Amino acid sequence: MSSPPPALLDALDDIFFAINDEGYIELWNRAAAEITGYTEAEAGTMTPTDFFDQPDSDLVTEAIGELFETGDTVVEAELVTADGDRIPYEFRATRLPEDSTHAFAGIGRDLTERKQAERERRAILNRMRDGFFSVDTDWRITYANEKGEQLLANAMGLDRETTTFEGLHLWEEIPDAVDTTFYEGYHRAMETGEPVSFEEYFPPLAEWFDVRVFPDATGLSIYFREITEERQYREQLERREQVLKDLYTITADRDSTFTEQVQRLLALGRTEFGTEYGSLSKISGDDYRFEVVAADDDSIEPGDVVPLEATNCELVAAQRETIAWGNVARDAPDETDRTGYTDWGISCYLGAPVYDNDGVYGTFCFYGRETRAEQFADWEVTLVDLMSRWVSYELQRQQVTEELQRQNERLEEFAGIISHDLRNPLAILSGGLELAKETGDPAEFARCFDALERMETLVDDLLTLSKAGESIDDVELVALEELVELAWESVETTDATLEITARETVPADASRLQQLFENLFRNAVEHGGTGVTVTVGALEHGFYVEDDGPGLPEDGREEIFESGYSTTDAGTGFGLAIVADIAEAHGWEITATDGESGGARFEVVGIA
Repeated sequence: MSSPPPALLDALDDIFFAINDEGYIELWNRAAAEITGYTEAEAGTMTPTDFFDQPDSDLVTEAIGELFETGDTVVEAELVTADGDRIPYEFRATRLPEDSTHAFAGIGRDLTERKQAERERRAILNRMRDGFFSVDTDWRITYANEKGEQLLANAMGLDRETTTFEGLHLWEEIPDAVDTTFYEGYHRAMETGEPVSFEEYFPPLAEWFDVRVFPDATGLSIYFREITEERQYREQLERREQVLKDLYTITADRDSTFTEQVQRLLALGRTEFGTEYGSLSKISGDDYRFEVVAADDDSIEPGDVVPLEATNCELVAAQRETIAWGNVARDAPDETDRTGYTDWGISCYLGAPVYDNDGVYGTFCFYGRETRAEQFADWEVTLVDLMSRWVSYELQRQQVTEELQRQNERLEEFAGIISHDLRNPLAILSGGLELAKETGDPAEFARCFDALERMETLVDDLLTLSKAGESIDDVELVALEELVELAWESVETTDATLEITARETVPADASRLQQLFENLFRNAVEHGGTGVTVTVGALEHGFYVEDDGPGLPEDGREEIFESGYSTTDAGTGFGLAIVADIAEAHGWEITATDGESGGARFEVVGIA
């Protein structure tokens, strides 16, 4: 068989060459000469390996050996021209029939554009946020970008800098991935030819991955992204969303009592914050009372009272802001002298103030003996704020509801008084006017004036009673001795005597406190006689008013502070009811008992 016509070979843009059984070049086309820069005569003295430098010359030698052995070969190598330029080429050669002029012939194709495209592709893949690697149908790695190489190196336990990944068998090098979601997903994509995507955790690397697998005829292209932090964040958001749903469910449950709702909120908070204790507490003066408690032990129970200064809640109430200390010693070293830290071991604390309509009610807080490595997160602070605000709202709503109930009860009471107690003097007035008109008797006119005076007294007492229970917003320090003397001078006491042993000052509304004393003095004079002695003395957190009169009746003591209750026909029955309402409006407690001499004694306590 003769060689192809030279004109045909010279028309080719690719390199064409022929070599003999000794490996020397016998023929090449014009493109070969132009590309290499060697003349045909020079080429005739060269072997194929002379056109390459190491390590490519070794690859060419191996390819020639394969050609002689099998009759076919393919090799990629950088061709070195006479001018020293390096051009990437793919060479394919085959054995010619025995009757041919030459033993072997081959074609060389310029890979410059393909290599440039591959470099650009690699650059793009390396710039990707995702890792990428590809495998052929035999599960051997054909390519990996930088992130892909790092993942494979970590999974295989190899050094990325010294490892060539192309050609490695995926499952042989990563046996831990066999029979996992990764293994099943890759095989499903290979078998079905359909893309597969999934999220999975890989224990050997302790990381979560988002994986997308795209099959083609050559194998699989696998994109993956490490999503451990993203997944943790997503799970955190999902957990927080569930917490907020639970919070809503608890607070919207009107079938549960307030205490039951608070207990569930405390349990929810303890779980979310990881603390041993949670409590709603009330501050009364220097005392700190646990109202509702959530704990695993009985070291703290509802009703327990401790000194306010022993707790971190003192600061919460004083500063009226949420406090978050993951580690008390680290975050608030100046507070480590409190009993809560030194004796009870409270080492972490998260608490918010709770308000009622009178101001700071107490605190809603969580605490424990274990310190936290990190500070409480903003989410945790926000959550305890939400809880405390709901508790505050409920306390205020309860106060308003109770006040409305009291007002409704008082309206009903007033309606009864008006319809009953005013009816008698009106009847007297009506009848007296008829008689006075008929007879002109002055005594009848006197009866009419008495009835009018009685009605005026009832109306005045009703007005006083309607205002006595109104809440008190502003108080001042009032000197008891001076106020008691003013009240005494405002009452018709005839020959009665006043003794004052109380020299204290109390926080109060001076006008209403004077009204309280006036009513007690008037009650003592009316029931104790003109010569009665009235004593005002001090008690711990309070005072008393005592007389030496006949004392309180045995029956009816429980009703003594009720509106309309009186032991005389001349009394309206409102005097002591006004006293009780004034005390309650101040947040005090009043009780009636027997004095040392057998007279009546009224004790007012609970004054801060």
